[in-house]
Amino acid sequence: MKNQTLQTLNMKSSNFLLTTLSLLIIFLPSLVLGECTCDAEDNADSNKPEARKYQFIAIASILVASAVGVCIPVLGKMIPALHPEKDIFFVIKAFAAGVILATGFIHVLPDAFENLTSPCLKENPWGKFPFTGFIAMMSAIGTLMVDTIATSYYKRTHFDDQKAKQRVGNEERCDDESKHLHVHTHTTHGHSHGSTVGESDSSLMDLLRHRVISQVLELGIVVHSVIIGIALGASQSPSTIRPLVAALTFHQFFEGMGLGGCITQAKFKARAVTVMVLFFSLTTPIGIGIGIGISNVYAENSPTALIVEGIFNAASAGILIYMALVDLLAADFMNQKVQDNGRLQLATYISLLFGAGCMSLVAKWA
Repeated sequence: MKNQTLQTLNMKSSNFLLTTLSLLIIFLPSLVLGECTCDAEDNADSNKPEARKYQFIAIASILVASAVGVCIPVLGKMIPALHPEKDIFFVIKAFAAGVILATGFIHVLPDAFENLTSPCLKENPWGKFPFTGFIAMMSAIGTLMVDTIATSYYKRTHFDDQKAKQRVGNEERCDDESKHLHVHTHTTHGHSHGSTVGESDSSLMDLLRHRVISQVLELGIVVHSVIIGIALGASQSPSTIRPLVAALTFHQFFEGMGLGGCITQAKFKARAVTVMVLFFSLTTPIGIGIGIGISNVYAENSPTALIVEGIFNAASAGILIYMALVDLLAADFMNQKVQDNGRLQLATYISLLFGAGCMSLVAKWA
């Protein structure tokens, strides 16, 4: 029954991710097309052939870096020292959480503020209310709701199925056994079985929670990755693209390590892991391809593009900040294993600061 529950969750996970990416790819390009610009663009540095060369280099380098980054923790579980129950895994995960936290605060949220406070937007309503902070806050609250509702739904479904199967089993035993034998065996068997079921249920709930966390985290990353990919692909300025290639390559590599750690703890089957790895690895290159395709009609300073990018960036920032603080850092730092080990605490603090520092440094070029 436990295997059946996990199989159902695997199918739902794959369908959810496929649907999300499909909707982003179909609708996002049409939303960011600009009808007019605030100011005339400076075309002095425009060089379309050279820009295309750097964009194709970006597709290849970001694809490889994303795939390697997300696969390191996933394949690392084959190494005993990197198993999720080992101390080193807490250190690696703290580094990844620092990367994701810095991505939300340093990379995504400032972009959202820049988009939604642009002078190209009308003063009413964009200049009269802090929409960026409001959207990020609501996104964090929405993530909390999805987090708790999904976890409680799978928990309720699992226990309802378990109770139904136990009831059917009891009825069958009543039909096949004598009353005296039934009372005796039910009492002795039930006592020993209860402990096993309790441990199994606790393990399953932890697993379900890790799966919900990994899916919601990937959703936030995917939204941001598509946006930055479109922006890079639509640019025709080589001097703008060159530093972005290196910065985004490192950005996706570190972010992939964070996501890969969550996928490892979720213990998905090979098919679901493949889907999630491909989703993360392909979204930015696909975004670049979309940007190249719409570069002739895309205007980054158009009100439509600014509003759409700002809203998606703010929402993505809220998701990433919530996930990093609540589901990754708080959960691990309050873990009894970390609480009881002073050296492990110190190592995770240093790893967290190092991860946040590395991703913050990347912002100098991104």
